[in-house]
Parts: sequence; structure tokens; C-alpha cells
Amino acid sequence: MNIAFYSGASGLRAYQQGIDIIANNVANVNTYGYKADKASFNNLIKSTMDINKNRTLNEGERVLTGHGVKLSSQDLLYNQGQLHNTGYELDFAIAGDGLFAVERDGRIEYTRNGAFNISVEDDENYLVTADGGYVLDSNQQRITIIYNEETNQIDSGAIAEELGIFTFDNPYGLQKIDNTSFLPTDISGEPRLAADGENKIYTTSLERSNTNIAEEMADLILTQKAYQFSARVVTTADEIEQIVNNLRG
Repeated sequence: MNIAFYSGASGLRAYQQGIDIIANNVANVNTYGYKADKASFNNLIKSTMDINKNRTLNEGERVLTGHGVKLSSQDLLYNQGQLHNTGYELDFAIAGDGLFAVERDGRIEYTRNGAFNISVEDDENYLVTADGGYVLDSNQQRITIIYNEETNQIDSGAIAEELGIFTFDNPYGLQKIDNTSFLPTDISGEPRLAADGENKIYTTSLERSNTNIAEEMADLILTQKAYQFSARVVTTADEIEQIVNNLRG
């Protein structure tokens, strides 16, 4: 009976993690450049059951019992999100698999969120992210902006030509470090400068989250039901254990 109890408990833990992943996807449905995650589950190790010694088994036959479920992986969904025209001259969106390079605290990160601003430092105008990270060019150098104070205008087309766009052999293997920033891994491979024509940059536009609300709601219903069944298994195992203990008394 302990096996049933622990199997149910493992389900509670795993499906709670699945619900948390879905909740984060839904919460970021309006986050520009966000890439959703997908939870995958797998059986825990199976073992041979104790069976009636009088039962005859065929050669090679075994009676196995499972030990619950676990969250086996949290997979990144890297499909393209819809492009939204914001009208703001420092907003940029990528059509393709490429990412912008951003320098934060001496580390280079990669993002699909092209909502940029200007930071004035020592008479220089730098292109930065909303949190102050420096946007980099194709040589991974900080991008400076020529700002015309008389006309109060910025040449967004010229900025778009300076933006460094980098790709990975396997972008699905990138490590997500916050909701819109990534780091390379052994699975993703090292970043490389995108080839001409491989990606297209749209000015005054941003890429919406690729969260699919309909799919997330369907997954949420399934995961909630699995969580409820796991809770029922725990309750039932506990009730049977109490009955057995009472019979012994």
C-alpha cells in the first residue's frame, strides 16, 4: 500500500510543477519576445511485484508495478510569435530564428524582445533594453545612436542595419534565464552571426508571446484532472491503510 501512496504523492508533485509552467505561460501572454515552455512527464522506475507463489508465469513473463510519475523535461517552444506594429521608432522585431545580443553585467545574453530605449552616458547615446542592458552589433560591440536634437528624430532604419542578429544550430536547446533572455548551452551550440537574408528585421514592431491560450487551457484541464486523481490515490491509500490497521487491532 505504500507504493500506491508514494505513486500518488509523486503525481501531486509532478502535476503541480506542470500547472506552474502553464500558469507562467498564461501570465506572459502579453510579454513581448516571450517563448512558452511545455511540460513533459514520464514514468518512474518499475519493479517486479510480489505475486502468489502458486501462480504459473510464462517463460520471461514478469508482473511489474510502477512507482508514479515525474516531470521529465521542460521544453522550450521556439515557434514564431505574431508581429505587432507599435509605431515606436526604437521597437524592432525579428522574423526568423535569430536573436538580439545584449550585454548585461559583463555577460552576453540573447533575446527576442526588441523593445529598446536610449541611454545617455558621457555624451554618447547607447541603444539599451528596458532594464539597461546594452544592445550589441554584429561585432558584439555596443551600439551608439546619432540623435538629431533639432529635428528630434532617430533614423530607425540605420539602427536596424547595425543590430547584431545571431542564430544557433538548435535554438530549442537555449537556457532561459528569465522570461525573455537566453544563454547558449552545449545542446544549442555556440552563437553565430546570422547570414544575409536568413532573418528579416521589422522596425516600429515587436514580436508577441508565442503562448497559445487555447492549448494552454486544454493542457491545464488535463493536468488539473491528473492532479485530482493523484490526490484521490493518496486519500484512498491512506484510508485502506487505516482499515488494515484496524483489522490488525
